[in-house]
Amino acid sequence: MAPAITLAAEAPKLSAANTGFMLICSALVMLMTPGLAFFYGGMVRVKSTLNMLMMSFISLGIVTILWVLFGFSMAFGTDSGHLIGWNSDWIGLSGVDKGELWGTYNIPLLVFMVFQLMFAIITPALISGALADRVKFSAWALFITLWAIVVYFPVAHWVWGEGGWAFDMGVIDFAGGTAVHINAGAAALGVILVIGKRVGFKRDPMRPHSLPLVMLGAGLLWFGWFGFNAGSWLGNDDGVGALMFVNTQVATAAAMLAWLAYEKIRHGAFTTLGAASGAVAGLVAITPSGGAVSPVGAIAVGAIAGVLCAMAVGLKYKFGYDDSLDVVGVHLVGGVVGSLLIGFFASGKGQSEVEGLFYGGGLTQFWKQCAGVFAVLAYSLIVSAILAFILDKTMGMRVSEDEEIAGIDQAEHAETAYDFSGAGGGAAKTAAVAAAVGGAESKKVDA
Repeated sequence: MAPAITLAAEAPKLSAANTGFMLICSALVMLMTPGLAFFYGGMVRVKSTLNMLMMSFISLGIVTILWVLFGFSMAFGTDSGHLIGWNSDWIGLSGVDKGELWGTYNIPLLVFMVFQLMFAIITPALISGALADRVKFSAWALFITLWAIVVYFPVAHWVWGEGGWAFDMGVIDFAGGTAVHINAGAAALGVILVIGKRVGFKRDPMRPHSLPLVMLGAGLLWFGWFGFNAGSWLGNDDGVGALMFVNTQVATAAAMLAWLAYEKIRHGAFTTLGAASGAVAGLVAITPSGGAVSPVGAIAVGAIAGVLCAMAVGLKYKFGYDDSLDVVGVHLVGGVVGSLLIGFFASGKGQSEVEGLFYGGGLTQFWKQCAGVFAVLAYSLIVSAILAFILDKTMGMRVSEDEEIAGIDQAEHAETAYDFSGAGGGAAKTAAVAAAVGGAESKKVDA
């Protein structure tokens, strides 16, 4: 028998299947930002609809350019001090070949770059829901530019970049509980504490103007979230992505039902807004944890998040901070809940062998999760508040009170979301009807 020959490990080769899968996932995550725009756009009053849509859409433009020029390098380049990355070859993607693979994975670096770009886009867009009705569009555009550079890019490196302190510590964040949702939720809280409440907060009714639009947005988010979550494993070779896909559906369903049950008990009705908000709360909570828990664990994560987020949205009335569309109550609280529950429900049979308290692993992972959660929360809240304060004192963050009352759409965009004049509405139609009625009455008298 010929002697055995030991071969060196083969270098990874591009996988057409995984590359195609990741391109589809990237497109799904991109769709989430317009979905978020519809979700938020339906939740505001008519006079703020377009502004809400634009606050999400502008992130598609600004963050894309920043990410290509230097953001990707800051988030995923060679580590420096466990805080930030850098790779000069990635500046403007000038030194990246189309066939260059991402590390030891079998997908192109460009595919990983564009997948992570979609995360970078939606994260600042999430903040916008807390600021509805009252922020200058120019100030918002400058804020997300600065925020992406000094908050999102570094935090993404901490959590996902090789050498980042949270990554090296073993903090589990499968798809963005800390880097996306806690980051955005804490930023929202920091900004609203600086810029203050809407005119009429806790006095005037501020109900959603279009619940069908809210449901459409929630449906698009739910659909796109499968790419957001399952795609974060960067392939389909071992079934972890499939587990994440299943857990995403399971936790979202559980959270929606739990939110509705809480609403019925607390307020006596099952609301459409509650169903949509509960679904989003479940999506948020399973984002960090779905690769580590079983489907039964996902039910628990979703149900717990649904109830706690439903309770949390009312805190703004108790404590007096005006979180317009419940970004703090859903994204910050949901992200914290989902991240910390890993320490209890990690099964050791998903993305790693890490086990939580309920599977015999003790509290070791829970304390790691606490470190990641509260460090990101504190950093994002403080830095975001400082940025908002600087902008408010220089260019002014808010529109005038008169413009806010009249409607920010007209003031900032010179447009309105709905124009009924073409259907014969308005003063002209009213005058015509009055004239017709008056003529008819005159004929009756003459007769």
